[in-house]
Amino acid sequence: MKYLPYTVAGDETMTRVPETAVDLEEFRRWVERKVATGEMVGADTETTGLDTFSPTYRLRTVQLGDARDAWVLQVEGRPELQEAARWALLMLPCLVFHNAAFDLLVLDRHLRVPLATLAPKVTDSKIIAHLFDPRPRHEGGYGLALKELCARDVDPHAPDTQGDLTSVFRSIGETKATGWAKIDIDHPTYLQYAGLDVILVSRLLPVLLKRLKDAGIRQSLVDFEHRVMLICARMERRGMLVDREYVRPLVGRLEEEAALHAAKAAQYGVTSVNAPKQVATALVGMGETLTETTDSGALKVDKSILLDLADLDQHWQPRGTRRPNPLADAVLRSKRAGKWATSYGVAMRDGLDDAGRIHPKINSLQARTARMSISGPPLQQLPSGDWTIRRALLPDPGHRIFSVDYAAVEMRVLAALADEQVMKHAIAEGRDLHGFTAELIYGPEYTSFHRKLCKGVGFGKVYGGGAVTLSRQTGAPLLDVKKAIGAYDRTYRGIKRYSTRLQREARAGGYVVWTPVGRRLPLDRDRVYAATNYAVQSTARDVLCQALIDMDDRGLTDYLLLPIHDEVLGTAPEDVAEDVAREVGEAMAMDFFGVPLDTDPEVGGYSWGSLYMKKAVTMIEHDGWYAAHPDAARTAEEARA
Repeated sequence: MKYLPYTVAGDETMTRVPETAVDLEEFRRWVERKVATGEMVGADTETTGLDTFSPTYRLRTVQLGDARDAWVLQVEGRPELQEAARWALLMLPCLVFHNAAFDLLVLDRHLRVPLATLAPKVTDSKIIAHLFDPRPRHEGGYGLALKELCARDVDPHAPDTQGDLTSVFRSIGETKATGWAKIDIDHPTYLQYAGLDVILVSRLLPVLLKRLKDAGIRQSLVDFEHRVMLICARMERRGMLVDREYVRPLVGRLEEEAALHAAKAAQYGVTSVNAPKQVATALVGMGETLTETTDSGALKVDKSILLDLADLDQHWQPRGTRRPNPLADAVLRSKRAGKWATSYGVAMRDGLDDAGRIHPKINSLQARTARMSISGPPLQQLPSGDWTIRRALLPDPGHRIFSVDYAAVEMRVLAALADEQVMKHAIAEGRDLHGFTAELIYGPEYTSFHRKLCKGVGFGKVYGGGAVTLSRQTGAPLLDVKKAIGAYDRTYRGIKRYSTRLQREARAGGYVVWTPVGRRLPLDRDRVYAATNYAVQSTARDVLCQALIDMDDRGLTDYLLLPIHDEVLGTAPEDVAEDVAREVGEAMAMDFFGVPLDTDPEVGGYSWGSLYMKKAVTMIEHDGWYAAHPDAARTAEEARA
């Protein structure tokens, strides 16, 4: 037995690493005592990295422990230790992991500990931390990483071993990304790090739970988030098939497109489209006026500003409000093509499992408002309406892809939370909400631009965009935008009252917004106006998560692939795809405080992109589109079919 002592918060702790059959028997007796007492046990894994489903991925250690003792089982290449770890995980009644979804999927795939069996016994300390304060440390929150939480609540020196481990990686010529696979499994710092994680999480959890209880956060919300986490883990485990024949040339074309537009930018003196100072200097030299600055005082040239200068809306469609700036357009298109090539194309080309599937990580509880995110690749960030990347993702053989999304869910949630009677009446009548608003403000002869402006104002209430942002997005003069906002507030007085009340209550209650499910959302003192934005976005997210649970209760989770904003993507056998999509839509639809949340099921063809191809047919007629997208003709034929 290896013994690795370490002092935590003044207490002597011990990490044990079994080496013989006698050592394993001692470990088994320790597990049996924990089973008898029903005590919560900390658990963790060490692996070769984050790409859980890669054919070369390896599980190296499994560790279990309490506040004083840890056991590190070196399971890599050791069947007897693998069996001991599997037995312990199945026997122990209560386990705590930090960021449990990751470890649960690792153990399911690489140690044959079933996800469905282990997850109901698990508490995720990261979920508990998020429910009290979802802000990362750099935004003024408690933080969400295990070491930074422990440094605050367990021992100020808790992060030391992580720094030591990074130094070891460097000493063997590796980085933080590669060191996990290359470090000697017997290295004492590595083993110490593994053991301390379970000791630390065992000490941290009681502190987090007490904080949650003192804040008045209900256990039902804790249970809700753990259920959602399991459903999302099941989707991540399933993954999606990738059309490799499409992806390989796609990467090359995107790289060529990025280089083409970078060359156009170079004609205006910009040698790197990723150098904001160069871009800003060149734009000013072309006569553009830039007024916004970064925190450091540099001129800001972010995506929204460049879209405005290129006369493009948020969906990259021409606005027709000004003469497009060719440099802004070139920078935007070069950066987008470059990002798509690396973040999506390369990720899908090189990140497949041995069955040709990609497994995007679904972070079920993310952001300050709890909205989900997807990484590896970040599929939630794909622009709505573009099929180029989506075309690479396929349903299972003999299946068709389907999508079900909510109809204007954020606006309906806002109407319900604010009890805005005029808006609720329009929704009940099935009116186009943005057209209805435009008609109320501008009369029955309102134009498409008026509708677009009213839509922008409405979403500004949801996403926190102000007059300047809306002016930039629509191309409307700032004065006209301010008038539209004023008219909107007069038309929907309930929303204005709701926003005022939320801000007043937040100031009185420690700068915190509480949502209908009892979620606690801290506000920044200088951004109290974001209260409505936070409440609506968070509640819309919880609506989708409740729908995921309702679908799971109906046995529909096995059909699901991804949750994306207010949409669920799935795949079903061709002969029942229409029926499954309809049942998913029925499970998602609900009455929310008197406001119907309707759904729109749509069954596509043989790629995710097929759901967007009707729009692509129209785009084909745009000048030069064939040259940029050689698959256009094939795409059009599938869409027409």
